[in-house]
Amino acid sequence: MKVSDNTAISMPMRNLLSILVAVAIGVWAYFGVIERLNNVETNYKLMSSDLEKNTDFRIKWPRGELGSLPADSEQFMLIEHIAGQLEKVQEQLEAGMHNKVNIEFLSKQMEKALTDIEKLKDKIRKNGSYD
Repeated sequence: MKVSDNTAISMPMRNLLSILVAVAIGVWAYFGVIERLNNVETNYKLMSSDLEKNTDFRIKWPRGELGSLPADSEQFMLIEHIAGQLEKVQEQLEAGMHNKVNIEFLSKQMEKALTDIEKLKDKIRKNGSYD
């Protein structure tokens, strides 16, 4: 049997169409699988990139390496202001504690002075003159 470009093959048209349809379905399925693999690979790359960025954000944000929100800055300012006010109140409280000691001391001195004055008045009354 000689095979050349002029060799004739007799085949029913139905078989030829079946082969062509089978090849077309095979090509379509092959490219569908390739497309699906490309989509999966692209999604994997995107997700891994997002995961790395998320990990960096999750670690660096609390440390302040990526900046802070304006609300956070405002809260920090308010906290500093309140801390300053608290220090002033503590100083006043400590000063008041010292005043309490002084007041108690002076109150004892005043009671002693009053008792001494009463004793002097009693002595003067016994002698009969107030001048």
